[in-house]
Amino acid sequence: MQLREKAASLPLLPGVYLYKDAHGTVIYVGKAKNLRARVRSYFSDDRLSDVKTGTLISDARDIEYILVDNNKEALALENNLIKQWKPRFNILLRDDKTYPYIKLTNEKYPRVYVTRRLIKDGSTYYGPYFPGNLAHRLVHFIHRHFKIPSCKVDLTRFHSHTCLEYHIHRCLGPCVEGLTNDEQYAAAVHQVRLFLEGRLKDLARDLRGRMQQASDQMHFEEAAGLRDLIATVEEMEEKQKIAAAEGENIDILACYAEPPLVSANLFHLRNGRIVDRREYFWEDLFDFQPSEFFSSLLKQVYLDQQYIPSRIHVPVDFEDREVLEELLSEKRGRKVEIQTPQRGQKKALLALVETNAKHAFQQRFRVMKPSSKAVQEALQDVLGLAEPPKRIECFDISHIQGTDKVASMVVWEDGRMKKSDYRKFIIRTVVGNDDFASVREVVTRRYSRLQQENKPFPSLILIDGGLGQLHAAAEALESIGVINQPLASIAKREEIIYVYGQEEEPIQLDHYSPVLHLIQMVRDEAHRFAVTFHRTRRSAARLTSELEQVDGVGSKTIAKLLREFGSLERVRQATPEELARVIGPAAATRLRQFYADRAVQELKVLN
Repeated sequence: MQLREKAASLPLLPGVYLYKDAHGTVIYVGKAKNLRARVRSYFSDDRLSDVKTGTLISDARDIEYILVDNNKEALALENNLIKQWKPRFNILLRDDKTYPYIKLTNEKYPRVYVTRRLIKDGSTYYGPYFPGNLAHRLVHFIHRHFKIPSCKVDLTRFHSHTCLEYHIHRCLGPCVEGLTNDEQYAAAVHQVRLFLEGRLKDLARDLRGRMQQASDQMHFEEAAGLRDLIATVEEMEEKQKIAAAEGENIDILACYAEPPLVSANLFHLRNGRIVDRREYFWEDLFDFQPSEFFSSLLKQVYLDQQYIPSRIHVPVDFEDREVLEELLSEKRGRKVEIQTPQRGQKKALLALVETNAKHAFQQRFRVMKPSSKAVQEALQDVLGLAEPPKRIECFDISHIQGTDKVASMVVWEDGRMKKSDYRKFIIRTVVGNDDFASVREVVTRRYSRLQQENKPFPSLILIDGGLGQLHAAAEALESIGVINQPLASIAKREEIIYVYGQEEEPIQLDHYSPVLHLIQMVRDEAHRFAVTFHRTRRSAARLTSELEQVDGVGSKTIAKLLREFGSLERVRQATPEELARVIGPAAATRLRQFYADRAVQELKVLN
């Protein structure tokens, strides 16, 4: 049956339709109140003359549909199927930044993390938080006042010693037997829940009870600390009340387009203040239609989010607005309005967001180089670091089928490569082709030495490789007692970034991203430095092996030749005078005679 005939046979009911190509791949997902009317409209002359629709129909070989009860269900299902199939003719949400949440794990000794991905793993998630660093500040507050950690230590067993976090009073120490007990740790976790749920009045009441108990037991130092924490919590509660009375929670969306390139900005106003913004970029929107664009963007941004603002401002109206308002209102439990401001301050704010979208477009697509500080802050946000990285140390392993194994370490510091801090390593303990063992050896040697010399660790350790190399580095650090060190790896082919402790959330940035450019630059420099060192080592090994055959030329003479000429080829090409200047006339004569005899033998073989 032809597509046109199949479209004419569709039911007159609400649902979702899927166009598929010759391979059965979903290439477009749409929704409709009336499936037959909507799908048949694709075959009208007006629609077929449209570039996007014409290409879609020429590529499509089949149409499937799913019936639903109403238009709201169709809208929700359409969004889910777009996220599932990522059809190439749909507008797909792409950005370098997602909302941060705070994750309280479901373990015997729960921990708190900043995360950007919600997983059904039994953990409790709080957020999202704007701006992104607010989540990190709150987790820091939890470490300092409630002593619930974010570490990667295995808490299913006891360890011999604690990490630095315990000694600086940011962890109760559940990893070492006797430092805390289940009841004390559970009480701290309960207070963290109250804090993250915003139940500050209940938290203050709970803390007063603990303060009174500590005072009765004559633990006056603990009571004084709790008194100060109560004051902080009460101050936060008062600020929360004031902020709630100051203004509305509004999200504002605008874009700038030069098809197929499009940039969009999303500003978050909370309590009347701009607290954060998000950027989105597309490179393939050849047939850019603002109403379709904002309809798709809003559905993909908000339908899967826990938090929805009371108002969303966009520059154009669109077909699904009322249905989407109704669906978001049900999800939020209160009314949500999607508006297009026409005048006044709201229109001015929309213009401001559009200006920022244009600036973001120019930065991304006009190759304007962002400042070092901006890249550092973006890297902090992407990798979920506690602060912008000031120093990155990157490692790479180089060998040929397990021979002449070497490693390199390069350093990026405050916006530039710091060549004076580069290091070379000869792999000593690894037999055969085992990159994981090589990474373990090098990381252990580097950071054991930093420990011995009492020198600071880098903001980030970067490994050239995938999950295997990442875990090898983490094992090496743990073996020398280093915990909570920011650690990441970048896999070469896919350019996927893995952050230790967040391996289930791999990061894949688009090729325009300045953050990706920075990580690639550091990784490529580590690779270059390792390969150069490996070639030098190989050349030296070949030179030594060949020169050991020359009578009267010993190891000291070979070392002099290696220092001066660097490679076997340059030794062979050296003049008698150059050789004599380095190793003396007698040794130079013997060496020249050796190469002359070898040349005669090679000539005989050829003849």
